[in-house]
Amino acid sequence: MIVSRNFFRVAAVLLLSAAPAIALAQQGESYFKGKFLTIAVAGTAGSGLDTGARMIARHIGKYLPGHAGVRVELLPGAGGVRALEYLYSVAPRDGTYIGAFATGPILEPLISARAVKYKTSDFTAVGAIESDVSFCVTGEKSVVKTIEDARTREVTVAGTGAASSTDIFPMVLNATMGTKFRVISGYVGTQETVMAVERGEVDGRCGWSWSSILSSKPDWLRDGKLNFLVQLGLEKHPDVKDVPLALDLIPDEAGRQMLRVLVAPQKITRPYLAPPGLPAERAAEIRGAFMSAMNDEELRAEFLKIVGDKPSPTSGADMQVILNEIYATPPDVVERLKGVLNNIR
Repeated sequence: MIVSRNFFRVAAVLLLSAAPAIALAQQGESYFKGKFLTIAVAGTAGSGLDTGARMIARHIGKYLPGHAGVRVELLPGAGGVRALEYLYSVAPRDGTYIGAFATGPILEPLISARAVKYKTSDFTAVGAIESDVSFCVTGEKSVVKTIEDARTREVTVAGTGAASSTDIFPMVLNATMGTKFRVISGYVGTQETVMAVERGEVDGRCGWSWSSILSSKPDWLRDGKLNFLVQLGLEKHPDVKDVPLALDLIPDEAGRQMLRVLVAPQKITRPYLAPPGLPAERAAEIRGAFMSAMNDEELRAEFLKIVGDKPSPTSGADMQVILNEIYATPPDVVERLKGVLNNIR
């Protein structure tokens, strides 16, 4: 067979022009090879954050280019602020370090009284394990059965501390929709608030997430021992569609914006963040691996066994939109919210 010299010249040119693309593809495929992804847990050993991070660590590596090793380290302190500041100022910005958080640090830079150099929206959103909704509920013994009842008579609710949703939500509802919640604060945790409702010390609890109700008192759900007054979320929970959404009941836009700031983080419950300034390619790889891990059948089965429900993750891209919306809240609304919170503290 006779092949012209022009053929070889053309072939050589095509190979040379394709070389950079091939090199980039190979680099992407092997980027994490030989590297470790560190997941810093902004909580203590054995906590829900720690348990979730270790489940993800067992699966996310196989979905990263080059199949990175994955390790988990604990970085507790200041309710997650210590880990957030480490991500901002110290952690490498190359895709090898991410943090697992509770929802509290999401809002802390926005509503904190201290000077903060960053916004949570500055960080690279990786994704969140769950999309949750909270409720204001009363026990079966209470005469308060509906949110309209709560607008006409005092409702005592158990609280666990000034910085907790159990204390914040009822006070913000009082300020925005005229309810008459009175917080009895100082209970240590969920179980103590549940016992207080059971003993009739209080009417109920406001700021109790669906996942927590499901895991701590499934028998109360089964036996109809709770009165669901109102839902606290961006949208209704699919299993409780007949209970009104608080955002639909607030008459003015400023009030709705104030409550939206507080309920939006529930859409991104147990969020994962990477440092600011992550290269776009690395961000896409980390986000993709996170969602692939969350949809992994082995992880979902493990999650169901430990938590009692399957995860309902939010993607990193959708989470980034939520963070941006939170931090675009008008300053006057933020100041009004701070005023309500200062009265609680």
